[in-house]
Amino acid sequence: MIRLIDILQRFESDFLHTYGTSLLPSQRRALSAFKHCRTKLSAQMRVQCEACFKTDYLPHSCGHRSCPHCQAHESQRWIEQEQAKLLPVDYFMLTFTLPKEWRTLVWQHQKSLYDLLIKTAWDTINTFSQHDKHLQGNTGAIAVLHTHNRRLDFHPHVHMVVPSGAINTEQQRWRIKQTKYLFHHKALAKVFRAKMLDGITKLGFVVPKGITDKWVVDYKQVGSGAKAIAYLVRYLYRGVIQEKDILSCDDQHVRFRYIDSKTKTTQTRTVTGVEFLSLLLQHILPKGFRRARNFGFLHPNCKRQITLLQILLRVQRPAITPAPRPVMIYACCGGIKRIPQTRIESRYRPNVKDVSMPHVVPTSKGIMM
Repeated sequence: MIRLIDILQRFESDFLHTYGTSLLPSQRRALSAFKHCRTKLSAQMRVQCEACFKTDYLPHSCGHRSCPHCQAHESQRWIEQEQAKLLPVDYFMLTFTLPKEWRTLVWQHQKSLYDLLIKTAWDTINTFSQHDKHLQGNTGAIAVLHTHNRRLDFHPHVHMVVPSGAINTEQQRWRIKQTKYLFHHKALAKVFRAKMLDGITKLGFVVPKGITDKWVVDYKQVGSGAKAIAYLVRYLYRGVIQEKDILSCDDQHVRFRYIDSKTKTTQTRTVTGVEFLSLLLQHILPKGFRRARNFGFLHPNCKRQITLLQILLRVQRPAITPAPRPVMIYACCGGIKRIPQTRIESRYRPNVKDVSMPHVVPTSKGIMM
């Protein structure tokens, strides 16, 4: 396994020489975080063994959401929170993809057009839900923005996990749709295209010339939805590639593997070290941008509504208790490493602001409402 920090140490200077003037602030922060994560250059904190009282100093993790070493605990918590909202209906994953002619415009205006892409995809789904003869109400959706394909090229698209059920608040009814096809994908694509073009025009952007009229909305039935949520979290935290998929790195090139989406076979790609870092950093989102969002009755403000639905549908709701963080064990005695309760000592590299961290982790007709 090739570590990301080893690639950074080898190619960072060449990368900055080539792309330094065009890097966004969010990309510079990510580059700095990756380089210092759990190294001697990062702040360190004192931990002590509960059994033999041995003391060590451990480097802090960077905590960046795109770092391959961090956010494992947050990933698991997100899965638990979303799966706790599941209902006993079929779920569908709908993927809204922008044509390749739009990628330059999206790259130039990332924050505005990423936000428009997510909201337009949801508006399209909810419009179809309201006019569907079986549903006739507002549905819900879990949306996650992806900006890459499996080869790590720039490919912005939105995954929406949607239940085949809807709420009509005026009639106070919950309706479901029992079918293999939630909505017609070609009709979805046409409406999505019209809404997206209208939104871009309102933002004042110029529509690219020569764009195709054929837009793609893919759909797939995903059963209870649990596996779909687990799939989405793979790209929600911890970056766009795992270190185990980086196969080799020499003085010029980096080779990594991926699974081809069409043939389902493992393929490899070899690029220069500078290009590899460029592929990684182009998927760093603008500061503060929310990649994952909930809409409709799955929105965080609708907790009472989803709880009432689960009660009426007799869903066995497990007690939601936050998963404990993994602990660190000393190899010598098997004791647990803890932060001393009396006093915390930290050692810092020069010119770094104080960082306080509490923990370090290694790595139809329906039911009347």
